[in-house]
Amino acid sequence: MNCKVIQTDKAPAAIGPYSQGIAVPPWLFVSGQLGLKPDTGEFAGSDLAAQARQAIENLRQIINAAGAELRDVASVDVFLTDIGKFAEFNKIYQEYFSEHKPARAVVEVSALPKGACVEIKCIVNFGNKL
Repeated sequence: MNCKVIQTDKAPAAIGPYSQGIAVPPWLFVSGQLGLKPDTGEFAGSDLAAQARQAIENLRQIINAAGAELRDVASVDVFLTDIGKFAEFNKIYQEYFSEHKPARAVVEVSALPKGACVEIKCIVNFGNKL
């Protein structure tokens, strides 16, 4: 298999034994991102809005490092610790995915690493951009 590790310092370093992203043309698999700021490794805020925006920005940076854009995202998986915040999350999500709407799943989980309230991962079709 022809795999390429995608790594950027514009997104937080992995907090475990995994890569930020793996490209297997034409697909890019982006690992779950928390709302951590890349420069400090700390959460962008304690609330869902701040963490969700930062998590999506982290995804964007990894996607950009592979030469792709958010409009190339094919599928998104979202993990929330409180499904009651589904509508709040949707408002934030639509700031980034308004016209282009990837396939998506949102599930509630009991806990996330570092006490995060949201984690987001995605699959991107970047064609032959690498």
